[in-house]
Amino acid sequence: MPKGVTKRRPRTRAALLRAALETFAEHGFHAVSIEQICERAGFTRGAYYSNFASKEELFLALFDEHGERVVRCLAEAVDALAPEECTLERLAGLVARIEPDERAWYLVSMEFTLHAIRDPQASWVLARHEARLRAEIARGLELVVRRSGRELAVDADRFARLIVALREGALAQSYVEPVELPPGTLERAFLPALLESATRPAAPPA
Repeated sequence: MPKGVTKRRPRTRAALLRAALETFAEHGFHAVSIEQICERAGFTRGAYYSNFASKEELFLALFDEHGERVVRCLAEAVDALAPEECTLERLAGLVARIEPDERAWYLVSMEFTLHAIRDPQASWVLARHEARLRAEIARGLELVVRRSGRELAVDADRFARLIVALREGALAQSYVEPVELPPGTLERAFLPALLESATRPAAPPA
């Protein structure tokens, strides 16, 4: 492949992902055509199909990109804490932090999840992407809790599922009632107690 094409490909892919997220959030995953995504991104169908085989593949790329960004931002925020700041309350506050643009992703991801529930093949594929992200979340939770001088007393993967369920369920209520329940409210209120009940003081090093 020519060098120029190689250098342009990441920019083309990033532009298509950005256009897809915006268009899916505005009109819905099923309602949006590939042509609409291409028009918004300023590329042809050829450029699209050189990066993605379908809308489902495009969504999964968005899923992976979003998950990696969330995990990376949390890790950076935890790393920036001084040792004395690593309390369960402070860590829960970091986990509860919701970025303003999260609403667009929530709309897109929830619609695709409903699609996957109805479609066994989509469900199978989405579950594998979720499992990879959950493994990263579980590892991060173990490290974060250890920074506070504690350790998980429950299965890390199951606990990661609970954290995801709390976050997604809380966001659903917050986006319906944003004034009554601003995003992050439930997480900040209940995550510290949840972390306390699911952890124990870390055993001293052997």
